[in-house]
Amino acid sequence: MEFSLSSEQIAIRDMARGFANERMAPHAAEWDENKIFPVETLREAAALGLAGIYCAETHGGSGLGRLDATLIFEELASACPSTAAYISIHNMVGWMIDRFGDEAQRARFVPKLMTMEHLASYCLTEPGSGSDAASLRSTTRRDGDDYILNGEKAFISGGSASDLYLSMVRTGQDGPKGISCLIVEKDTAGLSFGKLEQKLGWNSQPTAAVVFENCRVPAANLIGGEGDGFAIAMQGLDGGRLNIGACSIGGARAALEAATG
Repeated sequence: MEFSLSSEQIAIRDMARGFANERMAPHAAEWDENKIFPVETLREAAALGLAGIYCAETHGGSGLGRLDATLIFEELASACPSTAAYISIHNMVGWMIDRFGDEAQRARFVPKLMTMEHLASYCLTEPGSGSDAASLRSTTRRDGDDYILNGEKAFISGGSASDLYLSMVRTGQDGPKGISCLIVEKDTAGLSFGKLEQKLGWNSQPTAAVVFENCRVPAANLIGGEGDGFAIAMQGLDGGRLNIGACSIGGARAALEAATG
């Protein structure tokens, strides 16, 4: 079966390659060595449409497809896999809000995510639930117009630095049908963070536990309905896994080129 990129896809790939070579590669070692989270560079990427690659254009997304995204992330990761992976996670969160949020939520949250004025983290993994995400234990209870949230998320990319934490929490029964999806904003009382994880590389993005202690989150921040969170989380990961796979290819390709070039 013959496969080739369209002229538009080649242009998208070349744009991402140029940005990676000019704005990321020269700084990647410094970012990693000094644990610098390159927010201004992230916003430069956003100005090129790379913060909402497959979000609708209505609120500032680029309206591209999944193949376009993989082309972009392979190129970005050839310069800095760590930074590229964070941009991928930010894209995933933006898409989940754009796809499953109501119009008020889209209008409130999505535009600032598309410019990366606001940064986003995806909060699913917990100390006791990684691959078995349906067993998560962070709980919430309804209190009037709010939810009261308690629990802890582990190994969160952007933890302590992001503005929004898209969090999968338990609002009902055990198992996937009891999980809901809430946006927790950075200034929420009771939101705190663990110490930054010590990593071998991957240091241009902070990674930390996200801790909820009686966090009062407006019910208006619920994405979808109660019990929809697991399905939303898995659909987000469908695209996220493609992007991380592309990041892995980009990093490996750059290593091979450096070793053999």
